[in-house]
This record gives sequence, C-alpha cells and structure tokens, in this order.
Amino acid sequence: MTNNTTENGVPYSHMGLKALWLREDWWAIWIGLGIVLLGIVLYLNGSSELKSLAINPGGVKWVTIDQLFNHFATNAGNYVIQFAVFATVLGITCAIMGINLGRFLVGFTFLYMLSVCIFSVGGWANAAKYNLEPPLVALLVGLVLANAISLPKIFDEALRVEYYVKLGIVLLGATFPITLVVTAGPVAIGQATIISLLTALTIYFFATRVFGLDRRLGAVLSVGGAVCGVSGSMAIAASVGAKREHIYTSVTLVVVWALIMIVVLPFVSQAMGLSAGVAGAWIGTSEFADAAGFAAASTYGKMAGNEDTAIKAFTLMKVIGRDLWIGIWSLVWAFIATTQWEKKETGSRPGVGEIWRRFPKFVIGFFVASIIVTFFTQDFDVTTLKKVVKPALMDPMGALRGWAFIFCFLSIGLTTRFKELKAVSRGALLAFSIGVAVNVVAGWFLSVHVFGDYWSKL
Repeated sequence: MTNNTTENGVPYSHMGLKALWLREDWWAIWIGLGIVLLGIVLYLNGSSELKSLAINPGGVKWVTIDQLFNHFATNAGNYVIQFAVFATVLGITCAIMGINLGRFLVGFTFLYMLSVCIFSVGGWANAAKYNLEPPLVALLVGLVLANAISLPKIFDEALRVEYYVKLGIVLLGATFPITLVVTAGPVAIGQATIISLLTALTIYFFATRVFGLDRRLGAVLSVGGAVCGVSGSMAIAASVGAKREHIYTSVTLVVVWALIMIVVLPFVSQAMGLSAGVAGAWIGTSEFADAAGFAAASTYGKMAGNEDTAIKAFTLMKVIGRDLWIGIWSLVWAFIATTQWEKKETGSRPGVGEIWRRFPKFVIGFFVASIIVTFFTQDFDVTTLKKVVKPALMDPMGALRGWAFIFCFLSIGLTTRFKELKAVSRGALLAFSIGVAVNVVAGWFLSVHVFGDYWSKL
C-alpha cells in the first residue's frame, strides 16, 4: 500500500490541494471517472471506440493456437492503440507523481505483454476446467518469475500494485448500481464493524498482554490484520509513531497470509458449496488486502460461474465496509498514543482532520462512478439495457477494469520476493496468526449464518 510520505519525504497531510495531482488515490479517481464519462459520450454518439479500447484475448475462447493467432492478426491495430493509451495515461500520471517516465515505460511494456499472455491463457476453452483463471494465473506467474529469476530492477517502476487496484475499484463502481450499495451498505458496515473490533482487539491483546510485544507494534499488527493489510499497518504506524521494523513485521505477515488466503479461500468455499455472494462476503471479511481479495473473489466467482456477484459482495464487505475503518482506527490510535503514551513528550493531540487524511479517497470515485452510471441508465427499459447499453457501455468498462486488476495481480507476484521478506518474532507471528484464525472463523459464521440470506440473494 502507499506510504504515508511522498517520494520527497513530505507528509501527505502537508500537501493540501497538491494531493489532487500527487496521490494515486486521486489519479485513480480522475482516470476512472474520465473513462466513465468518455464511455457515455461515445455511446450517445453511437461510437464503439470504447469497446475497441477494451479488447481482451480472454474473450476469444480458442481451442487451437491458430484461432488465437488469427485473433491477434485481425485485431493487431486495436492492441497497439490500447497499449499506447494505457502507457500514455498511466505513464504521464506516474511521472507527475515523481516516477521516472522512461523506467516506467520499459517496465509497463513488459507488464502489458505478460498480461496479454495471461488473458490468452484465460481465453482457452478448457481454462475453467483446470481453474486457470487470469487473476490466479497472473499471481502465480508473477511469483514464479520474481523468485526463480532475477528480473531487471527497471521493471519495478511499473509495478504499481495500489495504483492499479484503486483504478480497478473506481471502474468497478461503474458496473455497480448505487441502489445495491445503499441497500447493502448497512449489512456490510455492520459485519465489518464486528470483524474489525473483534480481530483488532484479539491481536492487540495477544501481542501485548500474552507475548509482551511493544504496544506500538501491537497496534500496527492489530489494524493490519483487522482492516486493510499494508495500508492499515502504515497508517497506524504513522499515528502511533511506530518504528520502521514494526512496519516490516506487519507487512511481512500480511503478505504471507494474504497469499495463502488467495489460494485457500476459493477452494475451501468450493468445497463447502458456498454461493458466489456468500463466498465473496467471506473473502471480503477474511482477506487483508484489496488486491489479494479481488484475486480470490474473482477466482471463486469464475469457479462458481458468477464472477460479478462474488466481486460485488467482496467489494461491499472489504472496500465499503472494512476499509472505512482505516480512518477510524487511525484517529483512535493517534489519540491513545498522544494522550496516553506520548503526552509528556509531544504535548499535542490529533485533530479531526486525521480521519480525512487516512480515508481511502478512491472509495469516493467508486461511489461517484456508480451514481453516474445508475442515473444514466435508469430510464432505459430492461431489454434495451441488456441488449444495447450493457454490451456497448457496461461490458467495455468491465473489461478495462479487468485489465487494471491483472496489472495489479501480476505486480503483486512480481514484487513479492520471498527472500526479501523480513524475519519476524515468534510472538508477532503467533499473535497475528491467532487474529487470522479469529477473522476467518468469525467471517465465515457471519457470512454464512448471520447475514447469509442477504449475501446469497445479492
């Protein structure tokens, strides 16, 4: 997740309006909403350019390799244009945020070509039979490449995990009716509140009271496991003045458990015969990172034959429900640290603006995209919406979302080098793992038995 400082070491809280063009959250919003508005304009003018821009080899469903090659030969121009647009938009925005443009373009070329290959595998007619879903394949391929060979460091500039997943979430809002958010919000927030409190307090208790760890480390671990993995860990570290090694410990545990959950949760859900909605909610309650959770939810959704429902349930639980707790926990721990732990040293207390500074801004883009598309499509009858609007507008935006997520999943794998993960203490490992167990079991109980009727009908 994004650090709490810019590349120049200036705290984001001191950036003011500059944050609107120097932070990934806001660029994800600008690009995502720009695509939504462009799509609507093109639709109203009878253009199919958005559909061409969203071209994807995963939709070919090829049986022989010749069919795949014919697809690329026929659509070579569209792929060239698509790459040029992706590279230009993402490259320029990254350059504005301080990333070297030349290095980004080199790395992104590699990332794009690898993504094309991943989608091609997903387009194989027998891919579903062998669970070769693009998100899972992308993650595994990335892990193998990152740990089996030494990739050029220049590629790292383009592996912007959080940027891609935030953009994907904003585009997800375009295919997510706001009416669904309004009706499911209370359920998702209620379930997320139970999980956030239960898991955070469990980890903190075991870390500090049972294993005797530093209370700042306990705070960082508690939110890393209860809310949003790396993002939560870094936000709380800044709030309580944690040491750098505390962040390393939490991030290492989050990455390891998130990778395990990507593989385990979809297959356990399948073994239990859970519906796509219930499994998506459980994954959203149990996973620690947005990107890892999207990979798991997408994988199970395709296994269950209902990817959209699994992703929607996951998004409601994780992005709308649990991620909102980043700001709340940041303020709570900042208040505790300054008034109880550091009052004698600092003599200051946090302001209410802390919640806004920690709030995941890309969630705003999700809601706005959902509102725009919902209002645009509300006057179409069901037949027109299904046969005309959806193929020309909704599906292309969904395909572009798919590209963003594959960029993200590949980036996760390509940036996870097991030998670089920091060693953690036995106490930290046990405290966090106990929290994981509580999180998963409680999440399953709430998703299946308490709110199961709602999630199954999503």
